[in-house]
Amino acid sequence: MPPFKPPLPYRDPAMRLLLVEDDRALGQGIRVALSAEGYTLDWLQDGLDALHALRSESFDLLLLDLGLPRLDGLQLLQQLRAEQHDLPVLILTARDGTAERIAGLDAGADDYLVKPFDVEEFKARVRALLRRSQGRAQPLLEHAGVSLDPATQQVSYQGQDIVVTPMEYQLLHQLMVRPGKVVTRERLSRALYGWQDRVESNTLEVLIHNLRKKLCAELIRTVRGVGYVLELKP
Repeated sequence: MPPFKPPLPYRDPAMRLLLVEDDRALGQGIRVALSAEGYTLDWLQDGLDALHALRSESFDLLLLDLGLPRLDGLQLLQQLRAEQHDLPVLILTARDGTAERIAGLDAGADDYLVKPFDVEEFKARVRALLRRSQGRAQPLLEHAGVSLDPATQQVSYQGQDIVVTPMEYQLLHQLMVRPGKVVTRERLSRALYGWQDRVESNTLEVLIHNLRKKLCAELIRTVRGVGYVLELKP
């Protein structure tokens, strides 16, 4: 009998995460760890700035410290939930008392991790929250003959493996988790780059053109002036 091989961990790199953490050393460590996994990570160090960003931008997961300048993380979380934001939230804090953990969870957090924490456990919790937020026990995405596996970052079309670049993969993933729905240019640009990087004006058009050539010309429809949509019946 061959030796047991554990399954590959769920890894969904085509996701945009917001880290709100005022400890520069920890924030930089988290940025390095998650960037190595392929996630797009934006990092803010102020609770009030984070609230403004969450009201105006779109994210897939919030990594939230509690002891923040100007607006405490718990207050930020309470405000988000009061505004009906259903964004998954992982609290990262040194407040390790039972009462503090209960307060964080009751305020609307989905998970709670006490500092200092193990990096591998942290990444596993991030994967679990992203998986849960998309309602998928299995990571495989399939649509109109296209199959995309976030665990291996492999793409196939009508049973044939397709070679895509990392940016093509991330763009396709953003569309495949929302089939039939328009994904704005702004969201796609942020998913690919984050705030800190410069976006070339024709980057999205080039990536869409390449995906249409590799997959199906009718699969991705342009919504002029808005963004792109993965057609339900190409």
